[in-house]
Amino acid sequence: MKNFFQFLSEAAQSQAAMQAKKLGLSGDGHGGWIDRSGKVIARTEKGKLKFTSGRQAKGSEEPAAQAQQTAAPAPQAAPPTSQEPVPEPQSAPQQAPEEQPVEEVPPLTVVFGRFNPPTIGHEKLLKSASRIAAGGDVKIYPSRTQDPKKNPLDPDIKVSYMKKMFPEFEENIINDADMKTIFDVLINANEDGYSSVNIVVGSDRQSEFENLAQKYNGDLYNFDLIRVVSAGVRDADAEGVEGMSASKMRKAVMDNDFRSFRRGTPKTLEDADTQGLFNAVRQGMQITKAKLKKESYSLWEVAPKYDMINLRENYVRGNIFNIGDEVQNLNTGLVGEVTRRGTNYLICVTEEGCMFKSWIKDVMEYTEVKMDRKYRVLGKPNTLVGTSGYFKYVADMTPGFEKGDKTNLQYGAKPYSGYKMSSIREFLNKYKAKKAITC
Repeated sequence: MKNFFQFLSEAAQSQAAMQAKKLGLSGDGHGGWIDRSGKVIARTEKGKLKFTSGRQAKGSEEPAAQAQQTAAPAPQAAPPTSQEPVPEPQSAPQQAPEEQPVEEVPPLTVVFGRFNPPTIGHEKLLKSASRIAAGGDVKIYPSRTQDPKKNPLDPDIKVSYMKKMFPEFEENIINDADMKTIFDVLINANEDGYSSVNIVVGSDRQSEFENLAQKYNGDLYNFDLIRVVSAGVRDADAEGVEGMSASKMRKAVMDNDFRSFRRGTPKTLEDADTQGLFNAVRQGMQITKAKLKKESYSLWEVAPKYDMINLRENYVRGNIFNIGDEVQNLNTGLVGEVTRRGTNYLICVTEEGCMFKSWIKDVMEYTEVKMDRKYRVLGKPNTLVGTSGYFKYVADMTPGFEKGDKTNLQYGAKPYSGYKMSSIREFLNKYKAKKAITC
């Protein structure tokens, strides 16, 4: 029979055993309790379960796995061996560098005009263009048109005098045979990388250039911005710079009025150069000292703004600018066929299908493509490629060509040219014989 003290001891042991059993522990037979990994983690002391690893019992409801996690501290990673690569610490993701702002190309400022002849009014135009450019590029394109009535100076002579008259713009004046129209200028500027352009014109031409340039933006060229800027008011009746024009200068040449012509040129231009310009205009107009004014051209043909009555009378009578005629706009350089005749304006269409409107005072009949003369004007050869006159001029300058035969078309001669190519072998033989004698 158990005594009282033995009963109390067994009761205490059974209490510890019951708690250990609930925690999933097993006894080692010496009062210790082992977890499932085989490690002694608790002992029975005074009838109670005492953990030896710092773990505290949380009651009978605590599962053994959770007690094990609480008792065991998180293992620390062992230091890497020398054979294993040490991973570099990951730094915070670098912020993408800010995009550098693209340097914007300043707009190109262009001037396209006849300058036939150049005047002090044109000087004001160029200075306005320089001011509008505000440090950007400025390019000045004299037109390429030449005729005895309204454009007496050929482009080369015109450019040479412009550089003398406007020396501060000498580098900006461009003598380019391909820049025949304002469209050529804008297309070229677009191809050069300019995204915007300023077109500087006289106030009386601002609307015309504005409508034309904007109409074909996105078709012939692509600019973010096109500005057509007026260089100031022009008044044909005014005195001084505001009233000076090329028409007035050509009228002075017709009147043989050198004094009035001189007032239209800058004071910096020497008298000798002014006289040379006067003579060049007169020669281009085919006016000689032996001819009187009445025997040359009518004023409405040379300077229409000073004789609008006769210009309109000839227009109404159908003497000029009829439907189907080819005309050239003197301001823009565009050449087109007349498709409609207004009261004092024309609607024309170019070969490329571009439509433009022109006042009758700003156009001239375009006949250069039909020229069959060797000389465009007195002393000036016809250099218009594609015309029979140009072929005749080149043929006369080429050894081996003779007149009077319409054969040998395979060598480039045209049926109407009246030229033939003589035997190349005969020419070479003559050259060799001549060379042998001289040697």
